Amino acid sequence: MTNKAFAIALLACLALSACGGVDPNSPLGQRKAIFKQMLKTSEDMGGMLRGRLPFDGPTFAQNALKLDSLSHQPWAHFPQVREEDHTSAKADVWEKQAHFQQLARSLESATGELVIASQAQPLNAPDLALPMQKVEDTCKACHKEFRDH
Repeated sequence: MTNKAFAIALLACLALSACGGVDPNSPLGQRKAIFKQMLKTSEDMGGMLRGRLPFDGPTFAQNALKLDSLSHQPWAHFPQVREEDHTSAKADVWEKQAHFQQLARSLESATGELVIASQAQPLNAPDLALPMQKVEDTCKACHKEFRDH
């Protein structure tokens, strides 16, 4: 294959791969971005509690505030009618809206409790394990019921 033919084939592949992306301004794109931030934040916090990362009390407390703020945001980006985009959300999100909203409020409550627990001084990792586990369990409960893995 000549260099010119190779370059054309490469450009065609790149152009086609760009077509399948999610519009970052769409409801799907916005909630995916929020969920990714939530995941990154909670993974860092869990890593501190499980010894994968050094425990840093002020950073943990700051991340608890961030996670609490993020936990209130994605729900506004679930439109009333399911969008046509490929989404990881099951149709049950729209068919069982009351229960979905109940689980969303449970997460908000759990992250709020984590913020309160992270304000106690001095911060000790063992004291934060239970409230963090509650946040993680709440996430898992919603994923189990409403996320198409």
